[in-house]
Amino acid sequence: MAGPTVAAGVPGPFALLLLGLPSPEVLRVARQQPMMTLMGVIEFELVRHIRAPIEQVFSRLADIDGHNDWMPKKGSILRRTQQLSPGEPTLGTTYLDETSYGPTPGDIVEFDPPHKLVYHWWDKSKAGKVKLEGWPGYSLEVGDQDTTLVRHHAKMHTYGLYQLATPLLRRIAVRERSATVDALKVSFESSG
Repeated sequence: MAGPTVAAGVPGPFALLLLGLPSPEVLRVARQQPMMTLMGVIEFELVRHIRAPIEQVFSRLADIDGHNDWMPKKGSILRRTQQLSPGEPTLGTTYLDETSYGPTPGDIVEFDPPHKLVYHWWDKSKAGKVKLEGWPGYSLEVGDQDTTLVRHHAKMHTYGLYQLATPLLRRIAVRERSATVDALKVSFESSG
């Protein structure tokens, strides 16, 4: 079996898997499987202490249009976000993220001020099948001296052929979610 190698003794298809890229043989086998049985799961948690009252932190996270003011301009796939539902953010509020990968719709699926906020986004194929979906969520706790403990729980599912890219997508997700919580923290440090 010929193909590129990463290091001596690592055959082509395995080298591609180590890089997070599926080999042609893996793709061929995956195409023969029912699409709903192929799913990858990415899940991790990031924790930050933010010097601000819990109500202010929750408010900043829930203000979808306000994300454009504090999200990083470099190092993030998010280009712009926009709330689509009228009124104040609440359970069911819809939004659209413009990312470097294209538009991604979503909605708020958990809303318990000032303690819990969970967003849900998805990416569908032109045929309407979900390729990827994620649930970036925040659990907030009151800390010492006007600080807030932010636990950012990120969960993503990949479906069908996208399941093969799960290792690569995990690296992208960890980088993106870290940039988000770091930018949130900096937004309070720079305004205080």
